[in-house]
Amino acid sequence: MDDCIIIDDLVVFANHGVFKEEKVMGQRFVISMKLCYDLYPAASSDDINKALNYAEICSFVTEFTRSNRCCLIEAAAADIADALLKKYSILTKAEITLKKPWAPIGLPLDRVAVHITRSRRRAYIGIGSNMGDKKAYLDFAVKKLSEDESCIVRKVAAYITTKPVGDVEQDDFLNSCIELDTLYSPHELLGKLHEIENAAGRTREIHWGPRTLDLDILLYGCETIHDEYLTIPHPQMTKRRFVLEPLAEIAPFAYDPVSGEYAVTLFERIKQNDMS
Repeated sequence: MDDCIIIDDLVVFANHGVFKEEKVMGQRFVISMKLCYDLYPAASSDDINKALNYAEICSFVTEFTRSNRCCLIEAAAADIADALLKKYSILTKAEITLKKPWAPIGLPLDRVAVHITRSRRRAYIGIGSNMGDKKAYLDFAVKKLSEDESCIVRKVAAYITTKPVGDVEQDDFLNSCIELDTLYSPHELLGKLHEIENAAGRTREIHWGPRTLDLDILLYGCETIHDEYLTIPHPQMTKRRFVLEPLAEIAPFAYDPVSGEYAVTLFERIKQNDMS
């Protein structure tokens, strides 16, 4: 998306810096912002209620920059970008340039500046439970992600009952899929999902065994990751009807960068194989 509003050279007096004098006395910082979102509703209607209020944004950034102190301008710029994305869910990306005039380096210079870009990423999360109140556990996962300021739950697929996979004798599963916009990196998101599983009493004693709550990252944008902690796309995604059915329901054109196919195509294929 190319739509954005641009705010140049907002001047804020704040107390960021490494040296004691910077922290105590403070200094002038200059902030420029490029904030991306869909301007069509505001532009087509000429309705101020459908636009971001840039005066409000400037006031928010001024107060945030004054009240939050960092040693590094890199950290200060990243914090401003994250704060804007958390406050304004309509934003898809925030680019922040934080300039520090007359930085104390003992040499003549005009300014030092950093430029930070932060954006929401679209992720799909597979959710399942086959212990206790299964629906309550799935509802719990949706609720915890909805309450997280770094996440926006966009869609939740219908809950479906499915047979367990593997040789372990256990109850049927209740499965679904969540479409999520998140500020978390893939590994940060994995950590958050593990927190939610642990809060639901999840244990990992038997591979493919019964569980109160199972949360898996299926897709994260078009990224491919394979390390000792995480594999994206989920390595079993294309083989599991209980994953593809809810995914295809809410995101038929979600793209698997490994197979090069859409969720709906993968689901139709596995459905045909089940019928043959």
